[in-house]
Amino acid sequence: MYKLVGELSQNNARKQVSAGNAAIAQGQLDFDFSDLLQIDSTAVTSMIEWQRQASQLKKTLHFHSVPASLVSLIQLYGLTGQFQLSPAERH
Repeated sequence: MYKLVGELSQNNARKQVSAGNAAIAQGQLDFDFSDLLQIDSTAVTSMIEWQRQASQLKKTLHFHSVPASLVSLIQLYGLTGQFQLSPAERH
């Protein structure tokens, strides 16, 4: 499982996308968002890019522990059906 840590925002999106694409190329198809502390709408575009990369390889990504704020953005943009999402558990 590929674990995203810290931040996924406009500050580091290019770096995160590159690292995610490398993980996909190595066969990682499960992305864990549980250790992300900060996100913005750039996270959605990053997910789209990772999905595109996986699709080119005829693979399906699964996104785990997706923060509620990110799920809300995905819903707002009408992209819910584009991703395999497992929302973060509420405590």
